[in-house]
Amino acid sequence: MPVSSVGATNGVTWRSRLGPLRERPFRLLFLGRSISLLGGAFAPVALAFAVIDDLEGSASQLGLVLAAIWVPEIVFVLIGGIWADRLPRHLVMVGTDLIMFAAQATVAVLLITGEAEIWHLFATQLVRGVANAFFHPAATGLVPHVVSPDRLQSANAVLRLSLSTTQVLGAASAGLLVAAVGPGWALAFDALTFLASAGLLARLPLPREARLGATNFLAELREGWVEFRSRTWLWTIAVQFLFINGFAFGVLIVLGPVIAKEELGGAAAWGAILACLALGHVAGGLLALRLHPERLLLVATLAIFLEIPQYLLLAAAAPLLAIALAALVAGVGDELFGVFWDTTLQQQIPHEKLSRVSSYDALGSFVAIPIGLSIVGPISAGVGVETTLVLATAVVALPTLAVLLVPDVRRLRSLQVGRPASASTDPHSVQHHD
Repeated sequence: MPVSSVGATNGVTWRSRLGPLRERPFRLLFLGRSISLLGGAFAPVALAFAVIDDLEGSASQLGLVLAAIWVPEIVFVLIGGIWADRLPRHLVMVGTDLIMFAAQATVAVLLITGEAEIWHLFATQLVRGVANAFFHPAATGLVPHVVSPDRLQSANAVLRLSLSTTQVLGAASAGLLVAAVGPGWALAFDALTFLASAGLLARLPLPREARLGATNFLAELREGWVEFRSRTWLWTIAVQFLFINGFAFGVLIVLGPVIAKEELGGAAAWGAILACLALGHVAGGLLALRLHPERLLLVATLAIFLEIPQYLLLAAAAPLLAIALAALVAGVGDELFGVFWDTTLQQQIPHEKLSRVSSYDALGSFVAIPIGLSIVGPISAGVGVETTLVLATAVVALPTLAVLLVPDVRRLRSLQVGRPASASTDPHSVQHHD
């Protein structure tokens, strides 16, 4: 593994690794996202058991509810990227937080009062998906504006640590809360955290660079596309995750709760597995704070192979402890990829085009997710749960092996610390340094 510096070997302290938190704009972003992420960790468990238990739905119906979150994100993500490059990005995030508060509060009330039906869950998650389409490009584009350039990788690691830490707490708590009082109350808590997040993000100072004037919609869309397609490493990894997210993700999210209910004891067991996955994210985030590989994408791609054991153990109906440990290992791989991928995008893409490029990345990576979530139920009914999980293993492994054959993925080196991308950055100038 090509690591240029590791932890204490270069005198770097934990205080310096957490340095982004000393900058007030980043601290506000961190707090706002951490609070909403804590509530968001309740949603997967709560929605799954709202469908399966409260509404006595099937795996196929659960897949459709979960797919409802992704369909509007795919439809609107390019528009979200353009508006995130035009408007103050933190205000875009405030608006989406308020919309997600309304959506989750509505479904919570319906579940608590016993009035909910499957279509209610489907409709509210569609609304949430529209908000996500604007939130994620804005969030990606905002990070370089609220932290010093030499702290960018640390900032991404700290943000993802907040994601994983809140998932550990949220997933485990959600399983217990759902088992004790039902999914409606878990979703009510989720709704309130979006409201708190909006209040914190509204206090962010507006970076001057974010005040981008609107020009021509199609021209802006075309500029983002040119930036995206000119980088082989970028579009090939987006295609890789077209397959991984389009099928393997759906298999885990749809069949995981079903296996937990039938073989492992129900909601508390699935919450424990998700908590271990999140604990792996914590471990991966801590590791990403220590490691500074020269070849970020090579290390990130190799880390994806750590996802494979969880699918094989679920297929084998292994004991809960074994599956939970495999989920922890998968979480380490997920987090290493996420930190190094975010850092690569923010280093290599001009900041004024970053939200648009990230929206193309999201579109390519996520476009097949609703299809995958919708077909996992019927496929598992036809060929069996075990075979479906084995297929998911192949869908993770084969595209990842193919990406490793791309020279740019193996050779792309991290930019020098403190050297941000600019509008004049040559898209191929940093791809061949051997």
